[in-house]
Order: sequence, then C-alpha cells, then structure tokens
Amino acid sequence: MSVKLLTYREHVDHHPLTAEEALSFEESNYSTLFKKRRGDLPCYNIIEKGEGAYHLSTGYFIGVDWIVKGKTALYVEPKLNVKNKDNDRTEIKEIDFINMLFSSLRHPEVLNEVNELFEVKWNEPTIGIEQKQDLLTPFLIVEFLGLLKNIVRKGLKKSYYKVEKNLHSRVKGKILLGKSIKHNLMQQKNLHTYCTYDEFGVDNKENRLLKKALVFVKRYLPAYARLTDHKELKNTFNYINPAFQAVSENIQLQEIKQSKTNAFYKDYEQAIRLAKLILRRFGYNISNTVKDKIETPPFWIDMSKLFELYVLGLLKDRFHGEVRFQVTPDRGNEIDYLLKSAKYKMVIDAKYKTKYITWHHNDDIRQVSGYARLRGVYDYFYEDRDYNKVVDCLIVYPDQEGEVDDLLEVKLKEKEVDLYYGVYKVGVRLPVVGSK
Repeated sequence: MSVKLLTYREHVDHHPLTAEEALSFEESNYSTLFKKRRGDLPCYNIIEKGEGAYHLSTGYFIGVDWIVKGKTALYVEPKLNVKNKDNDRTEIKEIDFINMLFSSLRHPEVLNEVNELFEVKWNEPTIGIEQKQDLLTPFLIVEFLGLLKNIVRKGLKKSYYKVEKNLHSRVKGKILLGKSIKHNLMQQKNLHTYCTYDEFGVDNKENRLLKKALVFVKRYLPAYARLTDHKELKNTFNYINPAFQAVSENIQLQEIKQSKTNAFYKDYEQAIRLAKLILRRFGYNISNTVKDKIETPPFWIDMSKLFELYVLGLLKDRFHGEVRFQVTPDRGNEIDYLLKSAKYKMVIDAKYKTKYITWHHNDDIRQVSGYARLRGVYDYFYEDRDYNKVVDCLIVYPDQEGEVDDLLEVKLKEKEVDLYYGVYKVGVRLPVVGSK
C-alpha cells in the first residue's frame, strides 16, 4: 500500500485537514516532541475538533515523520510568509536554511552546538521522498564540511597506526609468517617479507573515516543543485580536499568505537559522529548518493535553534569577542547572548517568531527582562555593581518584509517595544532560496 505524504510548511496554526488527508486517522490527537534541554517542544500537533474534522499546527521544526506508521507521513518545509511590496500580496518563500547554517559555522562557538540542531529516528521505518525534498542530507553535509574546515585549518591529527607492507630485501617490525609463506615463498619471491609495524602520520583510523565520508560528499554534491551552486561551500570543499590526499578511505566503521581526543583536537569527536551519520544516511552504499527518490528515516531540524546560531553569527560579525553566548549566571538561568561594548550593554534573546513584526510576546519580554535583573548580569556589566542602572534588553526576530540582512550598521536601540522601557527589538531578513 502506498504511503500518503502530507506536505505543509512551518508556522501553520490550526489548519483544517481534508477528509482524504485524515483518512487513516483513528485517534483524536497526533503529535511528536523534539527533546530539548530546556523543555521538549512539539514538532507538530493534529487535534480532532469533532466529527472527524482534524486541525494541524506546525511549530519551529522542519523535517518528515510518521503520523500513522506505514500509512500517512508529514513533511514540513522551511517556508515563511513574505509580503510582496509591488502588489501588496502575501507570498510564501522557502527559507534557505543551508545558507543560514553555513553562515553560522564561520564562528567556533557554533561548532559546539550543532549536535542540538537535529534529531534522527534511525530505528523507525523509512519514508520515501524525492531527493529535492531531502533536508537531512544537505544539513549533515554542511555541518560536516564546516567542522572539517576547522580541523584542516589547525592541521590533521597525527598519531601512530598499524601498517602492513610486503617489504623487499628488508624487515621492519613484526614478520607476518602466514602471509609471507603464502604470497612470497610459495610464489618464489624469496626477497620479500610481509611485515606489520607502527607508523606516525595522518593516515590513522579517525582521518580515514573522515576521508570515507568526504568521498560520499563529493559524489553527492553534483546531485544537489543548491549545494553545487553555493560558491562558498565549493571553496570550502576545495580547501579541505587536498589535506586528505595522503589519507586512505579504507576503513570499517566497527574499527572506530571510541576516539580519544584532547583539547586541541576537540572538533574530531563531533566530525566523526557526523561522518558516521552521513555514511549511515546513504546505507554505506555510494550509489545511493545519486538517486532521484530516496528512503529517509524520520527526522526533525530545530529552526529556532538554527536561528539562534544564525543571530550569534550576525552579532559576532560586528561585535566579535564583545558578545558572549549561552551565559549561565546561576544554575537556574541560561541567557542567549550578553553584549558588552563601548556603546551597548544588553541582554539579547533570539526569538524565531514572526509575531514581533507587528506586536510582541509578553512572556518573552518578561523572560529577557528577568535576565537583565540578575545580579550576575549586573556584576558582568558594571564593576561598581550599581544595581540602580538599567540594563537594556533586545529581542532579535525574523522579518522577511524588512530591509535588514545583517546587524553591521543597525542601531540596536532604535525600535523600542511598546509599553516597555529599555526593551528593544530588531528584525532580520533570513536568506531565501534563489536570492543572491
């Protein structure tokens, strides 16, 4: 029996489903949660409103998942409303989440957060989709290349590894008697000896796994136009590739169960994890990289987290080390960003909510205002610990109808939120597919 794939976009609120779409539904409520440190959030909700009428709501996640296993699946696209200024009509444009991720990965702080961006349900049945609908693979690849670029910049990890060679007229390390007899003495190669010994260099197991995944990536890139046409991404691949020329791709996944890393090579742990996911994504078969239709495990990508990292990149582009990310002044609070510059002392929060274009969310304002009253925040901003001073707050939100693409020249205290003193907001326009 064929699977029905319902296709909707993110930020849909109580959308009525047709009788055909809800044909396989038997329960009154369907939903799935994305596990987060500060409380799980629903990826989607489907609620029966009575007499078989179901309504769908989607949140801040994109991806594909089962509603009824084997019968009906849901595909959520990265799309937001955009008002066309020429004819005042509302259009729907696809958010270029690949460009957002790649832009964010320029900053080392982002590399430590990528493991919280997505969730893959490897143990559930796969769902058939078109390769152009595949959001997971390009997402994994961009993360992987971003980590490899940082690794190559520092230099590939060198270590001792086992080498097996058939040496001529010499012996090194341990003689492999069985192979020497079978391949040399029985074939009248009396001057050859099979030996195994340790060698120091870059051709170790960890780098071989990264190289193997890189070969899959190279084969996949031409099949995915948005990655092939991305100039900066191609430059990144061309920067990485020569560093692995001396590394073999001959490796089995079971050879790497645990990898010991020190502080200098801390990116390896995450890169190896992504390499394994990429190989698993293609079923360890390189021919699967060029198929038009694919089978994907259910997965979700957290767009609110991606937006948070994207905003971090925009702040770092302007303020560099004057921005601190995910500050924990005490055990009960975690602040998105603290900005301490000559001009600004601000508590900043990123909210992936288009509501801020015309209004605000009181709970968000109370939350960021509460952060601004923490003694730990005052102690960071003011050495004299003058608690009578006001710490400004800023909400950064997506605004596809605005003109702001970055924060380089923006006055952060230009738009004050109505009804609140010292609380400001700035909308940033996210990149969309097809834009230059």
